[in-house]
Amino acid sequence: MKWKERMGLALSGALIGLTLLLIVDVHYRMNNGEFANIGTGGSTGLDLPPGSGQVGSAQVTIPGGGGGGGETAENQYANSKLSPAKNLRSKLKLEDASNNAVEHYSAPLDKYEDLKKMLDPKGKGYVILDGVERDSPTIAEVLRIETESRPNLTSFERFQLLIRKQSLYEDDDKVVDTLLHEMVIEEIVHIEQKEGGTQLKLIMDFESNGQAMFKPMRFPRQTETLPNHFYFTDFERHNAEIAAFHLDRVMQFRRAPPVVGRLLNISSEIYPLAEGQLLHTFFVSPAGNICFHGKCSYYCDTSHAICGAPDMLEGSLAAFLPPKEAAARKVWRHPWRRSYHKRRKAQWEVDSDYCDLIRSTPPYDRGRRLLDIVDMAVLDFLMGNMDRHHYETFKMFGNDTFLIHLDHGRAFGRPKHDEVSILAPLYQCCIIRKSTLEKLLKFHNGPETLSSALRKSMHSDPLDPILWEPNFVAIDRRVNIILKSVRQCIQQRKDAGNTSGEQSVDEVIIDDGF
Repeated sequence: MKWKERMGLALSGALIGLTLLLIVDVHYRMNNGEFANIGTGGSTGLDLPPGSGQVGSAQVTIPGGGGGGGETAENQYANSKLSPAKNLRSKLKLEDASNNAVEHYSAPLDKYEDLKKMLDPKGKGYVILDGVERDSPTIAEVLRIETESRPNLTSFERFQLLIRKQSLYEDDDKVVDTLLHEMVIEEIVHIEQKEGGTQLKLIMDFESNGQAMFKPMRFPRQTETLPNHFYFTDFERHNAEIAAFHLDRVMQFRRAPPVVGRLLNISSEIYPLAEGQLLHTFFVSPAGNICFHGKCSYYCDTSHAICGAPDMLEGSLAAFLPPKEAAARKVWRHPWRRSYHKRRKAQWEVDSDYCDLIRSTPPYDRGRRLLDIVDMAVLDFLMGNMDRHHYETFKMFGNDTFLIHLDHGRAFGRPKHDEVSILAPLYQCCIIRKSTLEKLLKFHNGPETLSSALRKSMHSDPLDPILWEPNFVAIDRRVNIILKSVRQCIQQRKDAGNTSGEQSVDEVIIDDGF
């Protein structure tokens, strides 16, 4: 054998020996836990205030886990009794919201004592709005329908007839809870695709003749809005509709129709009832899952299909409002509507005096309407909803009635970004309802935060957990931003008053009795 061949064999043997030593060393280190912390530390990517703390995603203590310092997310998930929905998500390897937990937003030391002082009746740093209609008849009373003498009314009918002039339901109304429960357990007898719209929605009829709008699950909780997507091309989220209803309820607006999550079997509950064009869009994917996509203008094709696992599908069910024949609704263009264009801006984005124009335009020149617009902006900002182009009211109640909070499928998509322009009605008009400010201050100062109250409210939903953990962090962070905006408005009024003597500080906070 030549010396070159001998040298080649020797080098090959040495390389093989080194490789074996490296493998043994790595195996030894892993067994001794030297790599245990890889991937669990570092930043969550959240833009949290100084001192709020950021932690990784592995060993995080879950609030409300009982005594003894709480459980880790992994242990809590492993020890929990999984519902069918959670079992489905575990099969799909979708992360539970608790498995991506981050430490809750820590409110700054600022307790906004200046705002609290203005809310004190003794100091009365607010305006009491006179001439507001506070009567609140129900639809049944306007139509002269006796509900007490009709025990056979379904929960759908009872909810619709008891809608009031000032809210969709009362604070202690048990009808809503009954309705939510029945939407989960009632048999579905008919399905059709809703016409129009950019994405797939199904109208579902129940055995009791009630109807609800079904929005299917498209992706996991932790999927965020794509960075290159405009607000008007974003996907809709079924869990956003559920969370929006509960947030509206926790804030005591009571202007969003009841929404609940439900787990459906595509094979036995959707496909047998499908008809027409919808029926022809069902197929079995290469992965063996049952899929369908319907017909719509944006995301209704094979590449954007709704798929089960293999045939189980989550979705949200939003109870229908009364038929328009019984209680017609008026559609209004939102005054702070965005341009829905890639390059153009809306007038409010370029006109510093825009609110003066709105204040002089009916119905925003009197009554509760402009304050309701600000309430809607507060709700939208808390959940990051930029898709607000129109709103509706019930015609029978005239102009002195609440705005119906509808269509929140594009909310909760960017928990790490706060889109302050959503608050334009607040900071351009510099007004806020006294009761709304009181609720925000209460949640900011504790002991219960808004995210905790929302989490508690959503716990009863069959698809709980509803939101990805960073969304809870974002909600508490945004409460603080809203309070800062109110303070800035008051300071602006003070500065303007020192210059002209015309502006009044107490015109920022308005008490209209709602």
